[in-house]
Amino acid sequence: MDGPAGPSPCQLKGRGEVTESMERLSVDDSNSCQSDSCQCDRIQSEVKINNKRYGRGAVESGLTHECGVFGAIGTGEWPTQVDVAQVICLGLVALQHRGQESAGIVTSEGKSARTFNTHKGMGLINNIFNDEAMKKLKGNLGIGHTRYSTSAASEEVNCQPFVVHTAHGALAVAHNGELVNCSSLRKMVLGRGVGLSTHSDSELITQALCLNPPEGETDGPDWPARINHLMRLAPLSYSLVIMLKDKIYAVRDPYGNRPLCLGKILPLGSSYAYKTSSSKHAAVLMNGCAKNGLEDKAEGWVVSSESCGFLSIGARYVREVLPGEILEMSRRGVRTVDVVERPAGKYQAFCIFEYVYFARADSIFEGQMVYSARLQCGRMLARESPVDADIVSSVPESGTAAAHGYARQSGIPFMEVLCKNRYVGRTFIQPSTRLRQLGVAKKFGALSENVRGKRIVLIDDSIVRGNTIGPIIKLLRDAGAAEVHIRIASPPLKYPCYMGINIPTREELIANKVDSFKLAEYVGADSLEYLSVEGLVSAVHYNMKVAPSDGVGGHCTACLTGDYPGGLPDDIDW
Repeated sequence: MDGPAGPSPCQLKGRGEVTESMERLSVDDSNSCQSDSCQCDRIQSEVKINNKRYGRGAVESGLTHECGVFGAIGTGEWPTQVDVAQVICLGLVALQHRGQESAGIVTSEGKSARTFNTHKGMGLINNIFNDEAMKKLKGNLGIGHTRYSTSAASEEVNCQPFVVHTAHGALAVAHNGELVNCSSLRKMVLGRGVGLSTHSDSELITQALCLNPPEGETDGPDWPARINHLMRLAPLSYSLVIMLKDKIYAVRDPYGNRPLCLGKILPLGSSYAYKTSSSKHAAVLMNGCAKNGLEDKAEGWVVSSESCGFLSIGARYVREVLPGEILEMSRRGVRTVDVVERPAGKYQAFCIFEYVYFARADSIFEGQMVYSARLQCGRMLARESPVDADIVSSVPESGTAAAHGYARQSGIPFMEVLCKNRYVGRTFIQPSTRLRQLGVAKKFGALSENVRGKRIVLIDDSIVRGNTIGPIIKLLRDAGAAEVHIRIASPPLKYPCYMGINIPTREELIANKVDSFKLAEYVGADSLEYLSVEGLVSAVHYNMKVAPSDGVGGHCTACLTGDYPGGLPDDIDW
């Protein structure tokens, strides 16, 4: 991508020096070593990339976040006292870490099936939804979306939610994930005479919902049957919020690959805290909305990719939408209208990288806070890869929870060594290696008084390309660090993801080029070790309120192991 081929991994040295050769190393398989002594992984990619995927988003940027979806509805008499548009906007702000390219909100007043209020745009939430835009978003229910492209270009035409006008009224859809069998579903929809204006699989979902289910309809559209039909056609990967005139459907794929949770807007003065220690939690998971304070009067209901924004909007976390569940939200409350089962012999496959990287630390998955899982990852890392050192620190803020866990387990004190400039954009979204490296230089400063003469264990959550850790190590050495030992609180990324995370090729992933010893030598670390897959799974399971069994509580580790939950589809188009 950046010019002629560079040296092989085993020739790469130069303590802490990062050049564009690392970029070429991570994408050009011709650089793989042929030496018998080399430990480079030379296995070719099992997934062939079709050229049409290139140009549909930041495929060159390495690991990027997914999308975030949010829905809200007022209960009781309408017009509701809940400012639905404001609730959705604040909910999307809390999900901003999941996507910064574009966002949109669609609301309905519940009166007309023909008219929705819509506002969408490119950029950050606070820049898109000004006072004038918010005044136009009147409604008693609505859905919102914040986007990072994985399957379509970063253009305004691809902004969600998508709205289509059917014979039965308007329909709005917001989608997090990526359809595994997008190509075959696209052919089916086009074969029915339906036109598609974008390459987005989210638009494809919207149009597919307009098709009659195979068993037919007798008295108007049967939306739960249509959703059920879509879920059988496309088993993963998605969380959906679907809005009609006066209802919202919250849908999670049968594998539970993408997150989605339910919250309850309570009257002012109520307690919004979610008490995980209470025995009611198990009842919530088993019986849906039967317990956990749901006898309290609700002013409204919300559904979100993550629970992290619930407290800020006066909502209480209730439970996760179950894998395969179709949850109906109306002015009368919430109810489960259907559950689509997984194929026989298949297991739940919640994306384990939500714990490692994507989710905000205060979100709740599977009955535990993400922070506690990351803390346990650090503990496991200290057991697996101990080192003599003076202090433990982190690359803020991504590795901080794991660093505290490592410090507690090892008995080595935690101390900050990097100061973060919070007004610099994220390095992984910048388009070239040189800009990413300059971004790192602007993003961090070293706390030299804490660093000088110290042997440091530096914890980060993951390594994708290996481009950013080298400059950080050099920064610490320039500040006087005696030793820098890198510990990564997740296993090496080795396989592409086709379920909504931007990991497009094996050749792009540095773990497929060099082992941890060679990578340490290249980036200038005294040592570098990863958490094992077994250690990560054990850490995630440690605080789960429901023990994994009978296909429940399983996790997708495809990007780490190559074990894809639904297998590799025959028609995969990338």
